[in-house]
Amino acid sequence: MTLLVLSYLGGVLTILSPCVLPVLPFVFARADRPFASSTLPMLVGMAMTFAAVATLAAVGGGWVVRANEYGREAAMALLAAFGVMLLWPQLADRLMQPLVALGGRLSQSSGHERADASWAASFVLGVAVGFLWAPCAGPILGLILTGAALQGANVKTSLLLLTYALGAATSIALALLVGGEVLKALKRSLGAGEWVRRVLGVAVLAAVIAIAFGLDTGFLTRVSLSGTSQLEQALMEKADFENPKAHEATAGMVMTKDPAALEDAARAAGGQVPASEGDFPPLTGAVDWINSPPLTPLALRGKVVLVDFWTYSCINCLRSLPYVRAWARKYQGYGFVVIGVHTPEFAFEKNIDNVKRAVRDLKITYPVAVDNNYAIWSAFSNNYWPADYFIDDRGQIRGHAFGEGDYDTSERLIQTLLENAGVHAVPRDLVSVNGGGVEAPADEHDIRSPETYLGYEKAANLRSPEKVIRDRAGAYTAPNTLQLNEWALIGTWTVEPERVILAKAPGRISFRFHARDLHLVLGPAAGSKPVRYRVWLDGAAPGADHGVDTDAQGVGAVTEQRLYQLIRQTGAIRDRTFTIEFEESGAQAFSFTFG
Repeated sequence: MTLLVLSYLGGVLTILSPCVLPVLPFVFARADRPFASSTLPMLVGMAMTFAAVATLAAVGGGWVVRANEYGREAAMALLAAFGVMLLWPQLADRLMQPLVALGGRLSQSSGHERADASWAASFVLGVAVGFLWAPCAGPILGLILTGAALQGANVKTSLLLLTYALGAATSIALALLVGGEVLKALKRSLGAGEWVRRVLGVAVLAAVIAIAFGLDTGFLTRVSLSGTSQLEQALMEKADFENPKAHEATAGMVMTKDPAALEDAARAAGGQVPASEGDFPPLTGAVDWINSPPLTPLALRGKVVLVDFWTYSCINCLRSLPYVRAWARKYQGYGFVVIGVHTPEFAFEKNIDNVKRAVRDLKITYPVAVDNNYAIWSAFSNNYWPADYFIDDRGQIRGHAFGEGDYDTSERLIQTLLENAGVHAVPRDLVSVNGGGVEAPADEHDIRSPETYLGYEKAANLRSPEKVIRDRAGAYTAPNTLQLNEWALIGTWTVEPERVILAKAPGRISFRFHARDLHLVLGPAAGSKPVRYRVWLDGAAPGADHGVDTDAQGVGAVTEQRLYQLIRQTGAIRDRTFTIEFEESGAQAFSFTFG
C-alpha cells in the first residue's frame, strides 16, 4: 500500500515538472467542453497510454523503443493537426465530418446523440498526448521502471505504473478545472472566445515544435523551477522507498535468504541433504543459448545442477568464475551440470556477440543462457551477482550462495547431492584454484573503496564543481582536493544514465581510492574504434603497480566493452589518487570496482 501511495503522489507531482508543460496546451484547449464526454476520456486515454508505453519500455528491447518513437511521431502529427484546426475552424469542420457521421451512426444504436463520437475523439486525443507524456518521469517512476525491467511484466509493476499515471491525471484534471474557469471568465468579460481558441492553437503548434526538438525532456527538464525531483526524492527518503535494482555482491560476501541455509549446507558435508527451498524454476525466456541447445528442468531430471547467475563485467563474478569452471570440469563425469545464466547489468552486456566473445575469452565450456530480459532471474527471484543455486536430481533447490567466498561449503554440498543421487566414488577432495589477473582473489582485509557508478542514474561522490548536465556535453574541472572515494571528471564529457562519454579529447577521470586493485568498466568509441589511454598513480607512472590492461608506463587501449584492470599494487596499501587520460573522443566509462 505504501508503494501505491508513493506512486500516486509521484504522479501528482508530475504537474510541477516543466517537462509536462508541452502537454498542457492540448488539455486546456478542451477546457470549455463537458467533463464527462471530453475531459474524462482524454485523461483516461493519457493514463492508459502512459502506463502501456512505460510498461513496454521497462520490459522490452530495442524494438519497443523504436515503436514508441513511431508512436511519438504519429502523435505529433495528430496534435499538429489539432492545433491547425484550432486556428482554422472551417478546416476542423470538414475534417471532423467523418467522425461526426460515425458518432451519428453510433448514437442511433445507443440512443445518445453524438456523445460517443465526442468521447471517442477525446479518447484518441488522450492516447496521442499519452505518447508524448510518457518520457516525462521523476525518481519514483524511475524506480518503478527499474523494478519492472528486472522482474518482468507483472501485476504489481503494472499497477504501480497505472497508479502513477492516475496521480498525474488527477493533477492535470485539477489544473484543467482551474484553467477552465479562467477561460470562461475571459469569454464572459472580453468576448474573447475566438481569440482564446487561436492562442491555444498557436500554443499547441509551439508545443509540437518543442517536442519535435526534444525541448520537452531536455531544456525544460534542466531549467526546472519547481524542484520536482527533490520533492519526489524527499518522499522516497522519508518513506524508505526501496530501490528494486539488483545488487552486485561484494568481495567476501556470502548471503542467503535464510541464515540457517549455510548451516544446512555445512551439515550436508556429513551426508545430510538440506531441506528443499522449492522446485527447479523454468529456464524459459533466454534470448539465446551458448555451448548448448536450450535446456529444461525436465531434461535435467536425474542430474545435479548448479545454476550460476553472472555477468561478464562484474568483478565479483569474475573472481568466483575459476571455482565454477573447476567444478564443471571435475564433476561432469558424475552427473553434474553447470548452467551459467548471463543476466546483464549494463546495456552493452545485452549484445550477444559481446557475451559470446566473453564466454570464449573466459574459457567457459558449460551451457550459458543469455537472460537479457531477466526471465530466468525473475523465475528464481534472484537479486545478486554472482548467485549460485544447487539443485538435486529430483529437481529440488537444496542450497544457494550469494557473492564470493565459502567455496569449500559449496563444493561439499555438490558432493553430497551427487552421493544422494546414487553416484558412486564421488571425489571428496576439494578443488585448488589459483586465479590470475582479474580472476585473482581480492585483498578482502584492505578494501575501503566501494563499487562506484559514473552515470547519473546511480552516481555518487562526484566532486567536479560544475553541475552535471544530463545527456549533453558539458565542461568539467577537478576540485582543489579529492577525499577518499571521491572522483572527478576533467574535460568535456556527456553524462548519461549508466555511463560517461568523452565528447572532446583529451579528457580525464580521477579517483581517490584505497584498495590493492582498481578496475574500470570501459568501452571504445562508437564503431569499436580503439581508444588509447594512460594512467597515473599520485601523478606518476604506475610502474610495478600496473594492472593487466596497462604497462609500467600506464599505457593501454580500450578495444571492447568490458572490465579493465588498471592497477594492482605490489606494496603496502594506502590512499592513492588514480587518474586516467583518454587520447581520443568517444571513450565510455561505466563504473569503478576494487579488489
